[in-house]
Amino acid sequence: MKFNDKVIDTQLLAELRDFVTVLSKQEDLEFDYHFGATIHIDNRQITASHFWDHRDEQVRSIGYKTDILLRSIGTMHYTSVSEWQKLKREVGQSSLPYFCEQLFTILEDVRLEEIIRSERRGTINWFRQRLNTYRHYFETQLNTNITRSYTLDELFCMIFLTVTSESPFITFEQANVQQRETLKRLQPLLESVYEARSTKDVVNLTLDVKEALEEDYSDMINRYFVYPIQHQTEVTEELVVDELKRVDPLNNDDEEDISDDDEVISETFSTWHRENENSDRNQSFMQFELEQGTKTNLIGDGARQTEEGDQAMASVQGMSAQTDQSEYEHLESLDEQKNKEANESEQYGKENRNTIKLNRYPSKPSQKDQTQYHELTKIIDPIRRKLSQTIDRALEHKQNATRQNLITGRLSKKQLLPLVIDNEPRVFYKNDLESHEFDAVFTLLIDCSASMFNKMDETKKAAILFHEVLKELKIKHNVIGFWEDGFDAKDDEQPNYFHRVITYDESLQAHAGAEILQLEPEEDNRDGYAIRVATEELLARQEKDRFLLVFSDGEPSAFNYSENGIIDTHEAVLETRKQNVDVVGIFLGEGEIKEHEAMLMRNIYGREHMLIPDLVELPDSFSYILKRLLLTTI
Repeated sequence: MKFNDKVIDTQLLAELRDFVTVLSKQEDLEFDYHFGATIHIDNRQITASHFWDHRDEQVRSIGYKTDILLRSIGTMHYTSVSEWQKLKREVGQSSLPYFCEQLFTILEDVRLEEIIRSERRGTINWFRQRLNTYRHYFETQLNTNITRSYTLDELFCMIFLTVTSESPFITFEQANVQQRETLKRLQPLLESVYEARSTKDVVNLTLDVKEALEEDYSDMINRYFVYPIQHQTEVTEELVVDELKRVDPLNNDDEEDISDDDEVISETFSTWHRENENSDRNQSFMQFELEQGTKTNLIGDGARQTEEGDQAMASVQGMSAQTDQSEYEHLESLDEQKNKEANESEQYGKENRNTIKLNRYPSKPSQKDQTQYHELTKIIDPIRRKLSQTIDRALEHKQNATRQNLITGRLSKKQLLPLVIDNEPRVFYKNDLESHEFDAVFTLLIDCSASMFNKMDETKKAAILFHEVLKELKIKHNVIGFWEDGFDAKDDEQPNYFHRVITYDESLQAHAGAEILQLEPEEDNRDGYAIRVATEELLARQEKDRFLLVFSDGEPSAFNYSENGIIDTHEAVLETRKQNVDVVGIFLGEGEIKEHEAMLMRNIYGREHMLIPDLVELPDSFSYILKRLLLTTI
């Protein structure tokens, strides 16, 4: 098992996020992996358990989905929040809080699972596979707890295997006598779980078991499950689904006391319609849309209990005056304005809403840099010449190629028969001279995180090859190193640097190039953000073909950007390709490529990626990529 080094399957993660949205019918409810399967009310999030992370692919997918089913259909709609809160209060004063928490969770899930199975028959096989996996796991845990003398952990495993067993006769010969005797005493209580019809029944069962064990056992050591609901603020609704839909109340939750003796003045305000338009055109219209105020009676003489949705009414006195403007169609509504502001804040993805783009430009190359650059160009020159010759031959072949079977052009002496037998004879040809100019533009993004320390020298050689080839072919391009300042990053501000060593405007100048040597390993890397920034600049170009190449040495890593960084980068790549920008990821390894590294690149970039295990091969391999991309533009 890999600890804190797992690979995120971006396609599965996107599927699970959609799964949560569809089942919960809550568009803003997010999905994430967590220690246990739960609903975080405050964070508006459903999580699936890390328990499934290292299972095989099919079991892992089914495990995550059944976790989501239990919470989005079961817990959201069928678990009583008040009964759960009652249990939490009583368990908080108990000597067995961990045991009670986990016992309630498994018993409530047994009840909810039956509900889901009956509502959605297609989930039966999923839950059967889930149960088989958990039973195998707790059989192993039972032996471990017996060996370690974790008595209540041992009993918990026996309880789980008992309540999930398909057979009424199950024995635990390997278990200690004390636990076997205790389980025998608890058997009638545990069997009542199959008759539980509400959360209240499960809570009462949990408390009965707690009372039977408190005197003889200390709390569990291991934690296998957590409460199905997590929250910190006050929960007022009975069901989780209602709590998620609840809106904030009025700022002042008071009510006006109106007596029958109060003077009431009634006045009529007209509504306009062409059918009842008054002849004198003396009409008044009023509309209230207040977020704070005092609740009053809307109809009748006495005050009544109202809801937050009622409008706050009051007497109004004022003056009318003509405004400077009478047309308001061009003004945005408040909701539209809020949506616009939200979209602008998430222009580069919701994971990057607090990023700050900082451009850095190279200083004038020193004589030492110029000399070193000249030496490096000699090293990559054979590869450059070979690539240039390949492109030149492709261009020459296209220029000399003849287009046959045309309606207009030069008459072909070898194809005169169609003039007699065809209604629209195509007997002409053309020798068009194609332009030597490439209608293309390139961007090379280079990961300048600290992990590139041992790879930067070979990376610079590949960047020099990239620059020299495109300069010779007169194709505009830029080379950008990117990183995030990990020391200055915080919740509301994450500085991201873009070191623009080669810019579009200077890329074809004869003296440009030595600036590439100023790239150095820095700190963190926020790949999804960098790809979106580079794409934005490419889309502003007028060229027909746009290409984005990304040098990286693995998983994105930045402030609050761990596993979310992988899916964010994957989404950035998809968004970029939808805008007709070709994206290719190049993985820079150090020796043999590991399986999880190959999977990582495939999950982020799909088929359009290359794995380079030995950095010595980088210039040759990169030459192949350039050749393939350039030939597509000819």
